[in-house]
Amino acid sequence: MGNAIQNALAEDRTIDITTTGRKSNRPHRMETWLFRANGKHFLTGSPGRRDWYANLLATPEFTLHLKQSATADLPARATPITNEAERRAIFTEILSDLDALPDLDAWMSGSPLMEIRFRDEATETS
Repeated sequence: MGNAIQNALAEDRTIDITTTGRKSNRPHRMETWLFRANGKHFLTGSPGRRDWYANLLATPEFTLHLKQSATADLPARATPITNEAERRAIFTEILSDLDALPDLDAWMSGSPLMEIRFRDEATETS
């Protein structure tokens, strides 16, 4: 990855993702936020049901679209984070970066959490 892309992944929050619909099997593009914790990238959201999460559980491969400080379409794979201790550590770091003080327990019980691995990262460590 080039420097502009690495910088965007480190700094930009608003992104788009394209997932494969779990029922339709068609691409679905939507805007969401990219979060960082412990040097890794994550998708999550305020507590509630998320279609993108269900889509990524069914088909973990997706495309992350950078669109702020750099423009790029990055092939990626999502892995759900379900271990409670790991979720708590990640959410604690993510939520401390937000302006508001969200309810950690509400996020723990009701928010999806996916770690993002970019295709080149996945092949480097496989």
